[in-house]
Amino acid sequence: MPLPVKRWSILAFVSASFALPSSIAIAAVEWQVIKVNGRDYLSVDNISKFYGLPAEVVPSGAKIQTDTANHPLEFVSGSREAIINGARSWLCFPVIEQDGKSLVSRTDLAKTIEPLVRPHRVPDVGTVQTVVLDPGHGGHDKGQVSRYGAEKDFALDVARKLRPILQAKGLRVIMTREGDYFVPLEVRAKIANSARNSIFVSIHFNATNDDPNATGFEIFSFTPRGAPSTSDGPVTTNSANMQPGSSADAQSMALSACIYHSLLGHLPEYDRGIKRARFAVLRLTKVPAVLIEGGFLTERGESKLISNKDWRAKLAGAIGIGIENYQALPVKKQPPTLVADYRRQTKSAPVDPVIQEGTMKEADASLLQLVGRSALLAQPQTQPQTSTPAPTASLESAPIVP
Repeated sequence: MPLPVKRWSILAFVSASFALPSSIAIAAVEWQVIKVNGRDYLSVDNISKFYGLPAEVVPSGAKIQTDTANHPLEFVSGSREAIINGARSWLCFPVIEQDGKSLVSRTDLAKTIEPLVRPHRVPDVGTVQTVVLDPGHGGHDKGQVSRYGAEKDFALDVARKLRPILQAKGLRVIMTREGDYFVPLEVRAKIANSARNSIFVSIHFNATNDDPNATGFEIFSFTPRGAPSTSDGPVTTNSANMQPGSSADAQSMALSACIYHSLLGHLPEYDRGIKRARFAVLRLTKVPAVLIEGGFLTERGESKLISNKDWRAKLAGAIGIGIENYQALPVKKQPPTLVADYRRQTKSAPVDPVIQEGTMKEADASLLQLVGRSALLAQPQTQPQTSTPAPTASLESAPIVP
């Protein structure tokens, strides 16, 4: 039986899906929304024509390319894995095949593809006065541990190296912790929410018990309403999680794109992708927020790299360049530098920052003033950084808004 197709004028569809400014020039392309099991889809061909970008769909299980010239948009049939402008990205819902067409969910067009392809057109993007750096773990919470040291110490060192880089760019920097002590997750989010025109960047290192050879970078922003997180199992219509999304979702994805392309462009690590999760620090923040996983402490070679202070300085520098590119989006009014561009620009390699020691007491005092002494001295929080699943419902009840 033929699929029901609903035609939208391009202006109406973009307004409903992306809430983009009316001043943007709209391509003369008509959206053809295809309804499958109560969910809206668009064909890959339709998406390709709208953006004016070549798009490929490879068979399930095939290896996808990262050549941005020939494959700026590449999808895998039956999978959530995709390549967008040369970086691996994970869709909320799998690409489906029906009547000879490859279909992508309307949610992913609005929530994933649009902010990654055109982050410079996201409303209010790049408005940054304060960067809240969140070194993961601390105190009794060591995070992951390798033979070379603990995640909490490596994350704090990267944040300390990143701070002067950002300050040199004229940004105010607040750190959620200045030393080896524990800060509850809700307090970390409160710090970000209390700062003016802030973004939140949480720094972590990865680990796994399943694959000792796992390596690479990945970056997370909060999962949209009505969608599963990247790590969730097989998706069905009735399993969509209906927890609230984030009002800063599009800005967070744009921030992810800027930082992630810089990471991959400056450091030759495996590309694990731009992903979604409901970690507490992402769920509780009301500002653009990302969580970076800077490599695996469970892989011998990568854990040795992470233990090297010079490598951590390069990691900090790459994050700093990504944040600078995010801040420049509304000024340049064009997409940020892509991973392939960085790799061609060897002269843009990050420089080692000058670490400004001796300011920890002053910084701690400002932190106490911001969030209150009782909050910082709260009892240790042992619950994982994930939220309890909410009752499921149809995606159709969730409006698509940035």
